[in-house]
Amino acid sequence: MLKISDLDYRVEARPLFEGASAQIAAGWKVGLVGRNGTGKSTLLRLIREDVEHPSKQSAIKLNQGARLGWVAQEVAPGDETVLEVVLAADHERHALMQEADTATDPDRIAEIHTRLVDIDAWSAEARAAEVLMGLGFTHQDLSRATREFSGGWRMRAAIAGVLFSQPDLLLLDEPTNYLDLEGAAWLEGYLKKYPHTVIIVSHDRELLNRCVTHTMALEHRKLSIVPGGYDAWLKIRAEKVAQLEAQRKKQEAERAHLQAFVDRFRYKESKARQAQSRVKMLEKMKDISIPLAERTVPFNFPSGEEKLAPPMLLLEDAVLGYGAGADILRNVDLRLDPDDRIAIVGTNGQGKTTLVKSIAERLPLMAGRKKVPKAIRIGYFSQDQMDELTAGETVLDHVRRALPLNTPVARQRAVAAGMGFSHEKVETKIERLSGGEKVRLLLGLMAMEKPNVLILDEPTSHLDIDSREALIYALNDFRGAVLLITHDVFLAEATADQLWLVKDGAATPYAGDLSDYRKLVLQADRGKGETPKAKTVEVKPEPKLDKAEQRRLASEKRKAAAPLKRKAEAAEKRLSKATADLSRIDEDLSQPGQSSDEIQALMVKRGKLTDAIEQAEMDWMEASEAYEAALED
Repeated sequence: MLKISDLDYRVEARPLFEGASAQIAAGWKVGLVGRNGTGKSTLLRLIREDVEHPSKQSAIKLNQGARLGWVAQEVAPGDETVLEVVLAADHERHALMQEADTATDPDRIAEIHTRLVDIDAWSAEARAAEVLMGLGFTHQDLSRATREFSGGWRMRAAIAGVLFSQPDLLLLDEPTNYLDLEGAAWLEGYLKKYPHTVIIVSHDRELLNRCVTHTMALEHRKLSIVPGGYDAWLKIRAEKVAQLEAQRKKQEAERAHLQAFVDRFRYKESKARQAQSRVKMLEKMKDISIPLAERTVPFNFPSGEEKLAPPMLLLEDAVLGYGAGADILRNVDLRLDPDDRIAIVGTNGQGKTTLVKSIAERLPLMAGRKKVPKAIRIGYFSQDQMDELTAGETVLDHVRRALPLNTPVARQRAVAAGMGFSHEKVETKIERLSGGEKVRLLLGLMAMEKPNVLILDEPTSHLDIDSREALIYALNDFRGAVLLITHDVFLAEATADQLWLVKDGAATPYAGDLSDYRKLVLQADRGKGETPKAKTVEVKPEPKLDKAEQRRLASEKRKAAAPLKRKAEAAEKRLSKATADLSRIDEDLSQPGQSSDEIQALMVKRGKLTDAIEQAEMDWMEASEAYEAALED
């Protein structure tokens, strides 16, 4: 379907591709992965011929006659309905339907109708509606003019159009950035069944694991392609690096042996020929290069040192919205405790952002009560805040304002470096930063306030996979409460242990996990906005206890179980340390030239560490199970 051969391409003085090659067969679903800025989107533009091709015209070759499809931009606002826009995206059908209205030649009319039957034109409206509703539109939305929708929803319509047209090669560049969790789940299922070839750029790890057949990596200006999803590629890459490491160690030992012979016999007449031969062997040896892992700067969210008593937040009979006649959520009763990690789920437009803005005090309550400790500090990240960065100012300007007056410049630069900005980058103006760099700056500025609660509304839209993993580590290390809205299932599953569901004007705890919710979404008819009753999971209060009593008992359980939690955490730390020590000993054992006494001592240490690991695992399992049981009793 697509062949890339010896591709060389640079942007200004920076090379993006050097001799890059790959071949993609028809029907493959290919995930294109790589760090931000390596050239993934540029490769898609080269395939589309949106940018001038390199000098070798044969570098990128598509099968003759193959139809190419991609999302160029959002649908322009106008009087056409979203259904009409999507139907028009199938250019052949659209042209034939228009010609059928004006054609007069009987033979041509027959040809048109035969072709319309061949391409299943008469089911087009049903297929287009299915795609639109899968991406979150309702039945009523299908007949609304495109000018009535926001830019984000018009982008969804553009995605729907290219999916509906079913090109032979479909190119998608971060499509889930415009979708909620439900839309992303639907897209995943659609791509699995897509009858043609797909290349998708995405940083959504679960999407890349579930719906692609091959992974194409762009690293060190080269392309490599392997079967399987993202995790399969990670495993293959790790195995390759380990193999190169072993080969390099073997080569170094051989080089040392040859060099020792040369040094010993170079000037001895009887061995001069052999020494010269070994010199030539040394010269012919090619260094085995191991690709350096690119470092991702970690995130860090230090929390306030003071311990706040639960609850951190209490909403009682609250009405949330935007003023008179614009209430979005009603009768909201929710509680947030210091150790809560909550993912908020629900389709776009239901009120998830309204909920977190009300909690973060960006919106006042319209009615009801909100109770929070006086000393609480809330860190709130929203994509809307990207606009709050001041154009014309540098990274250092923003960091300076967040620090106390008269903070030394060296300290200002050190803080910016901790956010991931190099010495040169801190002088970059905001408008020249990438989306991922703006996210890093906003999260870093938020972390400087040492919040007790983190509220993150779609923080990953501009982050690559490695940065998303760094965010997971930081959230799991954070000693406070977390509220998270995200379409990244991997992030949510790795950080959240509870769900709040926002749906039909209500915000309530959800008893299932993300897997349960995902199944619920895929089984429901999103267009009707209804969930099958048999699949609904409801949280019902105990019949003989009021809510206040339930909360009091839950709090007592957590306090009583706290020593078990600390015991599990301590065992986990012991396990991590012992495992790291064992790896170092195994590395020492693999080194050549050790005496038998040294090897014996290492083996004794290894045996003790193995026992320690087994004991730590047992302690961790027992404490974790006891802690969970204590909470359930």
